[in-house]
Amino acid sequence: MARAKNGRGRSRRVVMLIYPDVQVLDVTGPLEVFNVATRLLAAEGRRDGYRTELVAPVAGAVRTSGGIRLVADRSMRSLADEHGGGAALDTLMIAGGIGSREAMRDRAIADWVGRIAARSRRVASICTGAAVLAAAGLLDGRRATTHWAFADELARLYPSIDVDADPVHVRDGNVYTSAGVTAGMDLALALVEEDHGRDLALSAARWLVMFLKRPGGQSQFSVQLAAQHAERQPLRDVQSWVLDHLGDRITVESMASRAGMSARNFARSFSREVGVTPARFVERARVELARRRLEESRAGVDEIAGACGFGSSETMRRAFLRNVRVAPADYRNRFQARA
Repeated sequence: MARAKNGRGRSRRVVMLIYPDVQVLDVTGPLEVFNVATRLLAAEGRRDGYRTELVAPVAGAVRTSGGIRLVADRSMRSLADEHGGGAALDTLMIAGGIGSREAMRDRAIADWVGRIAARSRRVASICTGAAVLAAAGLLDGRRATTHWAFADELARLYPSIDVDADPVHVRDGNVYTSAGVTAGMDLALALVEEDHGRDLALSAARWLVMFLKRPGGQSQFSVQLAAQHAERQPLRDVQSWVLDHLGDRITVESMASRAGMSARNFARSFSREVGVTPARFVERARVELARRRLEESRAGVDEIAGACGFGSSETMRRAFLRNVRVAPADYRNRFQARA
């Protein structure tokens, strides 16, 4: 990829690709971060902020998935032809949304992304915009993330990508990917910090009432992680029994006995069909139950740990850090329903 020149008095050019049924916050969230950073720099008499523009397959109004229309400054073709096809960009960003499924199948979009990426200092995607980068071949052999609900599909469609469903954003070389929707703002803040330092990024985060670095990964926002089902009925029956007895002592031997199998054969069959070991399945199911109790009840952490089968609050804390990347108390503070 080309390396765009940037002096202290020269703005950085950021191009955001949009298309029909794009997610509006994928677009406006990151651009607002760059806008705030630019205004903060201007207040110091500096001109090395960001100059942003929207590009679409066709210039003009683009309908988002929420019904709001955004106006693309120019078409993909006009940008590709700019200055004989040699004009460099600082940052190329690809927004996500339900329209990304069509966009990733559009060869013209994939080819354009590949051409413009070669002229950009760095390339980034928001949410399912990672699918468009993947279609352009820009994620081959790289570690990447996307919205947790799309991660498995992205990994299946593009086996050469090392898809990590938990981080809020990932950098691999000069290619950046981010998780769902608001994570695009987290990524934009990280880019501002990379360009201008922590102090400016922190000031922008304060202005936007955001974390500079969001605690935990996106698994804290996902639906039940333990909802993987085995193919064979005996194993599915064991899964159902486990979900109904999470407060009890559960061992591989007791699970195998219910399935009418030896412990060794059961563990091997369960791992093959469910994708995780029996112990991991039980732990994830207990974490999900504890999450709901933390969200919905006023019970203490020790009481919830005992009721969910963890035995102690410390055991539950370690399980939360492995699965959700935040401690139970922090999770409750963030998600508990309040009157």
